[in-house]
Amino acid sequence: ISFGPYVIQCLRNHIPDCHFDCHMMTSEPEKWVEAVAKAKATGDKGSQISYTFHYEATEPRGITQEVIDKIKANGMKVGLTISPDTPVEAMLKYADQIDVALIMTVYPGKGGQSFIEHCMSKVRAIRAAYPNLDIEVDGGVKPQTIDMAAEAGANLIVSGSGVYKAKDMAENISIMQRSVEKLGNGKNDDELTPIRSDKE
Repeated sequence: ISFGPYVIQCLRNHIPDCHFDCHMMTSEPEKWVEAVAKAKATGDKGSQISYTFHYEATEPRGITQEVIDKIKANGMKVGLTISPDTPVEAMLKYADQIDVALIMTVYPGKGGQSFIEHCMSKVRAIRAAYPNLDIEVDGGVKPQTIDMAAEAGANLIVSGSGVYKAKDMAENISIMQRSVEKLGNGKNDDELTPIRSDKE
């Protein structure tokens, strides 16, 4: 595991008030639940972590429910991820027990892939069934694709190449943040984050 409990603990020591969104891209996510919880993933001031795991890593072994219960028992929010080829019904089966529904819009394992637009039908289906659930989109999210995700109902996003390969990282972050604030969270124009620049 690349970013495990030790990294989480180090970050928490320096950033006590931030919510950590921990996407566990491991074949056996159940092995890391207690270690992540013990790494002070939940801050002293009440800031928390979402422990997000892949349906495809647990459902074939019949332990998805067990992992959900284990995460909750360790005081963390539950995030569940489905890959592009997994039908939305897999997520809906557990949606009333989770805090974050993460829809992968690329195939896990390699950065820089293109956004898979047809995955937005999953976001729309989950949003229609669960209006208050946090829905996250991960993969190929950039200023050019963010509106599709936000309009479909995503209110949380992950962007790798859209930030780290940008000519102006601050500008890209603020553009995507504004889209999610307006289209995903329903804010008015005068409430949106200002456009920023690396030059500031």
